[in-house]
Amino acid sequence: MASGLLVIALFLPLFTGLTAGDMRKAGRTFRRYIVWLLSFEVLAVLALVIGGQGTVLPLLKVAGGLQLVLRVDAMGSLFAVVFSIIWLLVAVFGFEYMAHEGKSQRFYLFYICTLSALIGVCFAANMATLYMFFEMMALLTVPLIIHSGTEDSYMATLKYLGYSIFGAGLGLLGIFFLAPYGGIGSFVAGGNLDPALLAGHEELALAMYFVAIIGFGCKAGLLPLHAWLPTAHPVAPSPASAVLSGIITKAGVLAILRMTYFVFPAELLRGSWVQAALLILAICTVFTGSMLAYKEKLLKRRLAYSTVSQVSYVLFGIFLLHPVALLGALLQFIYHALAKNILFLSAGAIIMKTHHTTVDKFSGLGRRMPLMMGAFTVASLSLVGIPPCGGFVSKWYLCVGALDSATPLIGMVGMVVLMVSALLTAGYLLPLVIAAFFPGRDVEVKRDLLPESMSVPLVILALLVVCLGLGAGWLAQPLNAIVATLFA
Repeated sequence: MASGLLVIALFLPLFTGLTAGDMRKAGRTFRRYIVWLLSFEVLAVLALVIGGQGTVLPLLKVAGGLQLVLRVDAMGSLFAVVFSIIWLLVAVFGFEYMAHEGKSQRFYLFYICTLSALIGVCFAANMATLYMFFEMMALLTVPLIIHSGTEDSYMATLKYLGYSIFGAGLGLLGIFFLAPYGGIGSFVAGGNLDPALLAGHEELALAMYFVAIIGFGCKAGLLPLHAWLPTAHPVAPSPASAVLSGIITKAGVLAILRMTYFVFPAELLRGSWVQAALLILAICTVFTGSMLAYKEKLLKRRLAYSTVSQVSYVLFGIFLLHPVALLGALLQFIYHALAKNILFLSAGAIIMKTHHTTVDKFSGLGRRMPLMMGAFTVASLSLVGIPPCGGFVSKWYLCVGALDSATPLIGMVGMVVLMVSALLTAGYLLPLVIAAFFPGRDVEVKRDLLPESMSVPLVILALLVVCLGLGAGWLAQPLNAIVATLFA
């Protein structure tokens, strides 16, 4: 039964995307078809997470003992649930938006098929399987960026491909070098490298770990391979921008989590030059992304630089190798995925209704589209870290973990940078909210409400940000159970 659910979770999006893309007309039947099948996908993932833990599904045996295998575990389940729910909500929002954008059937073909690759990344049982689905994900997202067919979209796609191929190549190089020491075996909490084989080769292993993390960090927006985000996001349709920023970057995060906690033993990384170097890179990325976002005037590019900064909060918590910091990182993953999808979908609504693309055109939008700007406000407050929104909780745990880590100096610097970044985040998001709701007495604004298919997903995402912030204690319980297995 559980194996069947895993097959459904993996292949249903692929089937849905291929069949939806072959439909003659993108009308109501098309929309119902996508909603029903993606809803069934969410139910299949939830059923698998609840009753299928430990399920193993062999896919392919390759010469040399290499195997491609799926396995349901708690970490993969967390990512799969978040990915599938958000994927459904963004799909619903995109119906009206893509009707204006054009070529919606082609868009949904690749958009939905990408979810299959993401589910494969989530439930990969070893690095070889993860890498295969990671590459599939990168290729399937290319048509989402190039969708408009403009010269800018072609150039952005070439840049995205170049960074993706180079980053994936670094990740593959690290996997190849770690294979003789057990690095391609099944993921094990606490690391799967064989200490006997590793003896005497620790420095080489650390160097290859660093190379692989930089490679996978490309998708997560880690310096120095972050530049594809502010290039790709402005040219892609807003539903694509939303998932590129809120979800695809988290596939890079999951790959880094697997390499850090399921391949390498923490005692080998803790206190090493690699840990210090990666923490410094994460801190620099947090500050650089926030500063560039503060200076940027193009709305979607500002949000892209914000992603560069905010995702590195997650990486900072991962690299601290501290249980409280890792809890904060997992919470930040959830809250950022929700908030950043709200912001990019809101940007799409603004572009569709007003055709404005810059941040100086927010005056009166709160009166014109109140539900949209309400959701935008909630997401902004969460990214800044203002309660009761969830971002406050994740940043609190990150700061506590930083002060209590084995690298107190870097941890303290990181905490200060996180606070400075929060101020910069307030500086580049909250003025937009103020201008939207308080445009001045001389500004006359008429209501221009969004269609329900666009407003309902925004409201649901905003409610999730608030409810999961208020219920952070409840949410932290299963996350603490995941963290405990990695620090046992």
